[in-house]
Amino acid sequence: MNSIRQVPTRVKSRRVEANLGAEREHFDKQQLSSISKAINSAETPVKEKHARRIILGTHREKGAYTFWSYALGFPLHSSSILCWKFCNVLHKVLRDGHRNVLQDCMRHHSSLVEIGKLWSNLHDRYGQLVALYSKLLCTKMEFHTKHSDIPPNLEVTDEVLERTAGTDINNVFQLTVEVFDYLDSELRLAETVIRQLNTSIAISTLTSGQCRLSPLIQVIQDCSHLYHFTVKLLFKLHACLPADTLQGHRERFHDQFHSLKTFFNKARDMMYFKRLIQIPKLPDSPPNFLHAASLAKHVKPVVVIPDEEEPEQQDDDDDDPEPLIEVSDVSTSSVQAQPQLDIFDKAFGPPNGGFDDRDLQIESLKRDLELLRAELERVKAEAQRYITQLKSQINSLEAELEEQRAQKQRALVENEQLRMELEATRRRNAEHESLQTTFIEAEKRSQATEQRYNKLKEKHTELVASHAELLRKSADTAKMLTVTQQTQDEVERTKQQLSFEIDRIKQEADMKLEEQKFEMEKLRRELEEKMAEVTRIKGTLQTSEKTSEQVSSSMTALQAEKERLMRSVSEKEAELSSLRQSAQAQQSSLQQERERSSRELGELQGKLQEKSSQEEQLKQKLLEEQFALLQGTVAEAENIIQDAVAKLDDPLHVRCTSSPDYLISRAEATLGSVDKVKKGHADYLRNMGDAGGLLRALTQFSHLAADTIINGSATAHMAPTDHADRLTENCRGCATESLQFFKDLKSKTTLQRADPASIRIVIQKILYLGQELRPKGSDVRQEELGDLVDKEMAATSAAIEEAVRRIDEMMNQARKDTTGIKLEVNERILFSCTDLMKAIRMLIIASTDLQKEIVEGGRGAATIKEFYARNSRWTEGLISAAKAVGWGATEMVESADKVVLHTGKYEELIVCSHEIAASTAQLVAASKVKADRNSTRLTTLQQASRHVNQMAANVVASTRTGQEHLEEKDTMDFSGMSLIKLRKEEMESQVKVLELESHLENERLRLGELRKKHYELAGVPLEPEGNGVRSPSPAPAGTMSPKPSKPALMKKPALAQKPTIPSKSMFK
Repeated sequence: MNSIRQVPTRVKSRRVEANLGAEREHFDKQQLSSISKAINSAETPVKEKHARRIILGTHREKGAYTFWSYALGFPLHSSSILCWKFCNVLHKVLRDGHRNVLQDCMRHHSSLVEIGKLWSNLHDRYGQLVALYSKLLCTKMEFHTKHSDIPPNLEVTDEVLERTAGTDINNVFQLTVEVFDYLDSELRLAETVIRQLNTSIAISTLTSGQCRLSPLIQVIQDCSHLYHFTVKLLFKLHACLPADTLQGHRERFHDQFHSLKTFFNKARDMMYFKRLIQIPKLPDSPPNFLHAASLAKHVKPVVVIPDEEEPEQQDDDDDDPEPLIEVSDVSTSSVQAQPQLDIFDKAFGPPNGGFDDRDLQIESLKRDLELLRAELERVKAEAQRYITQLKSQINSLEAELEEQRAQKQRALVENEQLRMELEATRRRNAEHESLQTTFIEAEKRSQATEQRYNKLKEKHTELVASHAELLRKSADTAKMLTVTQQTQDEVERTKQQLSFEIDRIKQEADMKLEEQKFEMEKLRRELEEKMAEVTRIKGTLQTSEKTSEQVSSSMTALQAEKERLMRSVSEKEAELSSLRQSAQAQQSSLQQERERSSRELGELQGKLQEKSSQEEQLKQKLLEEQFALLQGTVAEAENIIQDAVAKLDDPLHVRCTSSPDYLISRAEATLGSVDKVKKGHADYLRNMGDAGGLLRALTQFSHLAADTIINGSATAHMAPTDHADRLTENCRGCATESLQFFKDLKSKTTLQRADPASIRIVIQKILYLGQELRPKGSDVRQEELGDLVDKEMAATSAAIEEAVRRIDEMMNQARKDTTGIKLEVNERILFSCTDLMKAIRMLIIASTDLQKEIVEGGRGAATIKEFYARNSRWTEGLISAAKAVGWGATEMVESADKVVLHTGKYEELIVCSHEIAASTAQLVAASKVKADRNSTRLTTLQQASRHVNQMAANVVASTRTGQEHLEEKDTMDFSGMSLIKLRKEEMESQVKVLELESHLENERLRLGELRKKHYELAGVPLEPEGNGVRSPSPAPAGTMSPKPSKPALMKKPALAQKPTIPSKSMFK
């Protein structure tokens, strides 16, 4: 029979394997095509259909293994555009791919970091973008790996965010900082892309601009969720911590808010984004975290992707898109199963009755089960969405209820305010009534005044009548006439005064009446307005109460809806249980199929053993490749060490010099690298499949060891013979031991016993020799240098003040003891000394200010003592210069005292002036070593230095002028001498000249030896000259050479090391 039951089991298994292999091959081919078309070097944006197929592939295989297996084959290190598009596709896969994609991507985290470091060091526009994008992806993967409850697409509810933050405030604080860093990475990439787009000719309508702008769609989606997380977490922090503690968080949020708002506004104006994404609008001002009620005003920004079908014109080589969840009907399955029928018919002939009914039933039941599962998942998702919407509505209604309560509280407060205003209005009405009473009294007084006026008027009429009678009686006496005239004048004046007083009272009464009327009208209007406002507030309160009742009723309705949905979910779960029972019934029918599958399992296990053997071969190959890399690195390290050893015998290297301090720093760094090499060697012996740590340690060690060898030889060129020979021998020993260690690493037989301990011993000897060669001034403990600088500067300032005081005392004493030309000379000398001391004091102040600026600018996070200790040579130079200035000031005062008392020499004062000028120049040079060229305090110090030199020159000039005025010169009269006498005097004069010249030469030699000894004690290295005499380094600017010898009584204190500025040719 040709029935399928009579086909051997082996033939059926081969058919299934062939179908599975063909399906897998088709899937791999489709993924390879989509990945190669999405990630290429063309400056065009990634097409959505290719990215969608890659994402569907991750859901199909439940991971990103296929994507990474193909993506790692691309030349990401050679093309920046290709790497940029790779990062874009990886971002899409992380957001929309399967949940296992994150675990697969974390396995390649180090590769992303290396790609970012590579492109960050290259000057390429896309390279800089790739560096920022790779850093963003690494941050994204690390964040979501640490917080697994938050998916890479950041779409979570507020409850999940609360659960992730937890109740521990420290965890909330840490999560807020991590979200800040996450958002910073997103914004930094967006700002860089837009800045490049503005500075280039690319615009959003060209493919070059769209290639840069395409990844910003995912950035916008991430930023909207991160902004919402930040607001929620900050409100939670402000509810638990004081506002001062979170000041830095608020400032950082404000900066991010303005940057995000600017980014959204710019992106919203671009044509490229208008058809692809709807960008939300942020509020005009950031939320007020100090006010808890502001949380109710916060609206979560939602990014909307329009459901527009992208016109896809498939090429001839494009594969058909594959859906994420395959839900097909029976007819489609039968059509897909037709090629299998044809292949089977060709191999075994057509069957009598087609396929077996049980196989068809099994396939049909499987499809039905998948459909039911998909439907159940859809119903669950829909129910969850309904629940989420209802929860959001409940939250919004609760927020509205809270707002209504707040409005009610505000209305109560306003009602209380209106009540108080009504009381004030009543008080003003009472005052108005009192004013009205006063007005009535004033009106009464006006009426009384008018009555008096009428009486006066009547009296005036009577007086006029009597005057007429008197006129008629003009025959009366002149006395009566005069009295009558006086009476008439008085009446006129009284009349005028009364009329003026009546007019004034009427005007005042009218003005008061108008004011009272206006005030009454104003108070009446205010009272009406207040009553209307009280009525409106009462209506608002009634409306608020009605709204509260409506909210309560809506809450009841929502609760009923929630119960109905819960009942619906229970019904769906009952249906699901029935489906499970039917599936269990079908499982019993599939038991025979499982037994047949067990036989096939044996064959698969054989193949698995073959695969395991292949895996062992691959592991062996990996070990060989790692060992080959180790041999290459060791060979390169040997070349570096051999090149350093070759420089020891190079004649050109003899001119190179270095300082012991630099040699010590190099030797200490080499010792640290030796420890890393030892650790890397131990790690490699434990896991020979990973030689990365040993390779990095060997590379660092080879460069540092070569640097130590070269600097040791350069330091030996300036060291004494014994130290130089030992230092050179140890440098060669270091090279020999290093090459022997590298030789042991090259062979697998000696790899186990390779040990860098002998190298450590040799480098420690070099370090010990470097410490012996350090200047003697370095014996001061490092922690005392900072205090010593302040003490010496303070002692110098005190010495200057003491010198000024003593000079003033000498001035007063000289005015008492001397007169005439001597007093004038002494005053001139002491005045010039006083000016010099004042100039030195200004120089000390300027130097102290400059030193503070240098310390504050260069110490960073270290303390002032640590800064002085780290720069010990410079610090010792400052100490030496400060000691020299203080000593010079003291000696000048002593010399001036002797000159004024005529017990000393003028030359002593001149030499002291030169010594002070040299010491101040040394202090200026020591301060300028680390100062900024554009510093205003450095300019002030230089001006003070020039002023000191000028004042020192004034002291010298005043001293020489006084010496010329006071010394008496004998008149040379040779008129009475004979020729023989003149020849004799000439010979004696020549003998005296030769004696003085010989004495001068001896003193110059003695001065040179004294300077040599001085520089040896100060720790300054001497350079050999051609005649074998070692001369000191050049003196600082401002010194006079040669100097007159100091008197025997002047004993200069032992100085610390003076600052020396290395020449440009010195080896570094």
